[in-house]
Amino acid sequence: MSPDAHAPLEQPIGVFDSGVGGLTVLEALRRVLPGRDFLYFGDTARVPYGSKPPELVRRFAWEISGFLLRQGAAALVVACNTASSVALDDLRRLGVPVFDVIEPAVAEAARHTHVGVIGTRATVASGAYQARLEARGRRVWALATPLFVPIVEEGLWNDGVAELVARHYLEGAPDELEALILGCTHYPYLKPLLARLRPELRLIDSAEPTARAVAERLGPGPGTGRVVHYVTGDPEAYRALAERLGAGADEVRKVELGAL
Repeated sequence: MSPDAHAPLEQPIGVFDSGVGGLTVLEALRRVLPGRDFLYFGDTARVPYGSKPPELVRRFAWEISGFLLRQGAAALVVACNTASSVALDDLRRLGVPVFDVIEPAVAEAARHTHVGVIGTRATVASGAYQARLEARGRRVWALATPLFVPIVEEGLWNDGVAELVARHYLEGAPDELEALILGCTHYPYLKPLLARLRPELRLIDSAEPTARAVAERLGPGPGTGRVVHYVTGDPEAYRALAERLGAGADEVRKVELGAL
């Protein structure tokens, strides 16, 4: 299939992330494409990706994409900023439509002059956001904020520890910032906290703009809105956290790493 072709209506769209963060993208996709079926892959046994070498993340992304295609996915949404920043060139050789979460967020942020970016070490080190924003003439402040991922994975986004960490990270943010890109799909769960600490900032996450980009290119489908979740870690722990995040996960299947 040409990368420009529409995904067949009867086939599901594959979505993957290092863990539960990509559920924010999945939920946005389900809102705009209620007639599409989805396969969601959370690599919960190997989370986080942000502290791992780029070549290892590329290998993980390739393995997961191949698995999703074998399960019948006709298009892929890389709902992980780290994988989007290092693996897209590889994945676009697969011959199916592949969507990332970086470009849609950049397009939203480019409406502002001075933009901040927070993300994992790998995402920030890749310069993926910075290069795109600077190419549009925007001023950029970027900071790696790796502790936010385990805070969300542990369900601690309303805990006092989250506020302590957020205050520490934001203390160096310039006063002239107008917008802040949440450069990790885990981070939207911290939106209420970040909005309280820096209410003047427009917080930008990639979920809604990515979902719109997918809907515009692939169109609606005749499915039932079914979602099958695949995880490499403990299915029950994943199910409990997904429910705590308000996403829910009725059908969860364990995938052994050796099967990838």
